[in-house]
Amino acid sequence: MIDLDTARELDQKRMAQKLLRIIVQKMPLDKNGELIFDVDEAQALHNNAVKMLTKAIGVDVLTTFADVDVADMSDKSNTTQSDDVTRVKNSVFDEFGTSVNNFNSTSNNALKYSVLNDASSMANLLQQFQSFLNRLLQPYNTRSRKCYYTAQILPTTNDNYQDLAKLYKEQTQSGFSKMLPQIALGQSQSSILATAYWENEILNLVEVFVPPMTSATMNIDTLTALTGKAAADKSNGDASSETPQAGRPEKK
Repeated sequence: MIDLDTARELDQKRMAQKLLRIIVQKMPLDKNGELIFDVDEAQALHNNAVKMLTKAIGVDVLTTFADVDVADMSDKSNTTQSDDVTRVKNSVFDEFGTSVNNFNSTSNNALKYSVLNDASSMANLLQQFQSFLNRLLQPYNTRSRKCYYTAQILPTTNDNYQDLAKLYKEQTQSGFSKMLPQIALGQSQSSILATAYWENEILNLVEVFVPPMTSATMNIDTLTALTGKAAADKSNGDASSETPQAGRPEKK
């Protein structure tokens, strides 16, 4: 951090130096190398130039009879001066063992993989907390064999909870846990059960909001009920209450 402050201070001085300008007026000499203007006349010309540039910012005047040459000690390569501060700043994060993209990302993929690396580095600590909780629950598991308590901490973070919720939802369609998507979104298990009981048993929203039937939500009992109802309506001559059956129409 001290090196970074030093580099920034040098960079500010370098930028301030770029704003400085020096006007060099060279007094002419004759063919014999003698002065055309005497010292008093050269001083008057110098004072006139200084007076003219009094309100100019960062401009100095130099009046001389000698040849003037400026030696530039800076690097003449293609790298800009700002790369020096950037290089020092990157070295600070390298010593910390983290990526500079965590705070100032230059690429979406760079930030994504950097966050994944940081999350994976904390996975061992998460497993230690989970093992600690299970050791606390171990005495309660020896009293009865009918009920077994265990603690599980989901690998949910502020950056991956949406992806985990979608993944758990896809697993729910295959018959896995229905509570994991809501837990990944931050809801407690008790609130999930209470909400489901309130909506299904009290408000009876199951019959009010009926989702469209697809191959994922329709089971064999539903198909059997629809087929039996249609056959019964047809045998009774009730053509107005026909229910469409699943699958292609039957051919002769």
